[in-house]
Amino acid sequence: MSDDTVEDTTPDGDPLLSVDGVHSYYGDSHVLEGVDLEVHEGEVVALIGRNGVGKTTTLRSILQLTPPREGSITYRGEELVGLETHEVAERGVGWVPEDRRVFSQLTVAENVRAAVPDGGDVEEALDRVYERFPDLGDRQNANAGDLSGGQQQMLAVARGLVGDNDLLLVDEPSEGLAPMIVEAVAEALTDAAEEATVLLVEQNLPLALDLADRFYVVDHGTVVDSGDADAVSADSDRLRRYLSA
Repeated sequence: MSDDTVEDTTPDGDPLLSVDGVHSYYGDSHVLEGVDLEVHEGEVVALIGRNGVGKTTTLRSILQLTPPREGSITYRGEELVGLETHEVAERGVGWVPEDRRVFSQLTVAENVRAAVPDGGDVEEALDRVYERFPDLGDRQNANAGDLSGGQQQMLAVARGLVGDNDLLLVDEPSEGLAPMIVEAVAEALTDAAEEATVLLVEQNLPLALDLADRFYVVDHGTVVDSGDADAVSADSDRLRRYLSA
C-alpha cells in the first residue's frame, strides 16, 4: 500500500479519550483551531508535527492547564472541560512534561514515593518501578538531579505510572537526549505502554512511529492527517512535508 492510500484505522468502540473541535488560546493567540482526535484503551497514539503547531497545547488542553474556549474533551465519557487540573489528574490522567519535573534534591526512591496516591502501597510501587526500570533500582538512593537525562526521563515516566494513571500524556521524551539514551527511553515507554494507554508528543519521527499504534499530524493548530503507524515510513513525503521548516 502506498503512503497516499493509507487509511485511518481508529479502533471501533467508545474511545478512552475524545477531543472534539477544540479551540485553545494563549491570550489573543489562537493556537488550537479545532483539534479532533481519539485515543482508545491500550493504544499508543503519537502527535507529530513541527514545533509550535499545537502539540503540547493539545496535551495542556486535555489537562485543563490551557482550558479550551470551544470544543469538548471527554475521558471515559465524562466531560473534562471546566474541571480543575487536579480533578483531571484524579480521574487517572497522568502527565510526563517535556522538562521532566523530577525533584532534583530528592532521591529516586523519594521521588517515586511522592507520586504514590494517598493510601497506595508504596513498597509495591517501588518494587514495580525497579522491576520495570532496573537502572532506577541501581540508583534508588541517588538524588534525581545526579541522574543522566535518560534516567531522569525514566523516573518521570515511572512517577506517572505509580500514580495509578490509566492514560499517560508524554511530551517530547527524547528531547535533548543522546541517541543511545533515546533507545533506553524508548524501551521504558514500551514497558510503560503495557500498563497504561499513552498519548505521545514526539518530534523524532522514527521514534514516534516505532512506539505508536496510530498517529495524528498537527499543523497550524489542527489535525491534517492520521493513520496507522505501521503503514507509513519515517521518510514518507506524506509526513515529512509537515515536519520540514
